Amino acid sequence: MGKRAFLITIQPHAARRIALAAQGFAAERPAGRVDVRHFRRVMGDVGVLQLDSVNVLSRSHYLPMFARLGSYDRDALDRYTATSGEIYEYWAHAASLLPASRYPLFRWRMEAFEPWGRIRRLEAEHPGYIDTVYDEIALHGPITVAQLSDPGARTGPWWGHGRGRVALDWLFASGRITAYRDHRFGRVYDLPERVIRTEYLDAAAVSSEEAYRRLLLLGAAHHGIGTAKDLADYYRLKVPLARPILAELVESGELIAATVPGWSQPAYLHPAASQPRKIRGAALLSPFDSLVWERDRTERLFGFHYRIEIYVPEPDRIHGYYVLPFLLDGSLVGRVDLKADRAAGRLRVRGSFLEDGFDAAIVGQALAKELQVMAGWLDLDDVVVEDRGNLATKLRAALA
Repeated sequence: MGKRAFLITIQPHAARRIALAAQGFAAERPAGRVDVRHFRRVMGDVGVLQLDSVNVLSRSHYLPMFARLGSYDRDALDRYTATSGEIYEYWAHAASLLPASRYPLFRWRMEAFEPWGRIRRLEAEHPGYIDTVYDEIALHGPITVAQLSDPGARTGPWWGHGRGRVALDWLFASGRITAYRDHRFGRVYDLPERVIRTEYLDAAAVSSEEAYRRLLLLGAAHHGIGTAKDLADYYRLKVPLARPILAELVESGELIAATVPGWSQPAYLHPAASQPRKIRGAALLSPFDSLVWERDRTERLFGFHYRIEIYVPEPDRIHGYYVLPFLLDGSLVGRVDLKADRAAGRLRVRGSFLEDGFDAAIVGQALAKELQVMAGWLDLDDVVVEDRGNLATKLRAALA
């Protein structure tokens, strides 16, 4: 018989500190050179780096490392993710980089993929083509789609990929090949045995139910505390399938049932979650940072309403195109619309906004320092603040 389930109450301010600590924000940034040990630590905290192609500031997967570590060598991170055998890419939380130790936990997802319509059409129109692409990777990999001998022509914008990319997507989704990113953000495809360490590749198969159990526990560890939807969303699991497993994890004592005043849904606390008395420090957060990617959770934890506006027509945007929340001493105190103007060597603050209840002078000073660090990290010479937003005046003064 499992341990008796019990219910505890966690106050909202404590839940916030638990969540921040679980995501690595209770640790001080390294005082010296950032190296692979620090990358491993962050990957241990967050478990997954979501990928996104927008490059108006920086590729998104670089930003969570910067938020937690400060300035570091992006080429060093590229080498770590591409050549260490410790990291690989898969559909975890959308397209993501994640520890290779997670590889056995996603085999069920690879096996569950069924050919979608375009794959079936490709197989009908070009019999044997997908296997030919696989054989080319086996013989000549690692390889990008452009390096295929017969990639085919695009059929249109956006998702109008040529048949080579379609075949690669299917081979990738079904696990026959894997991938990593090069320094230009291009996806490089290769056989799993040439990318992932043998100890992970040859690990025993895991059933979908066991994978759900272990992924939910990982989601709880990365969250510290969260609802069923929070924990399931971390690795894109189905909430109806997750709920009975979460109940079993509470019964066994592997999770603790909790309630947070103001939360409409029950919560689950990881037994190893840390609850620091205070959170200190500043960080600019990617729109795809795992601390804030679940927008309802962000509002519950921080009282911070956040929606990404990349796909909103410019006249209808409230805060801007690529807006980063600003974390200061455990609170989300503002947001900035940033652009790396590489031709001019400037980090442009196209809009800067203060949240209600915070001091503009204090936030402006802290944000100015963080923007200067970011500019140096991005090899930019200056920070330029445009007029838009209720924080612009104080921020510009702090940078003067």
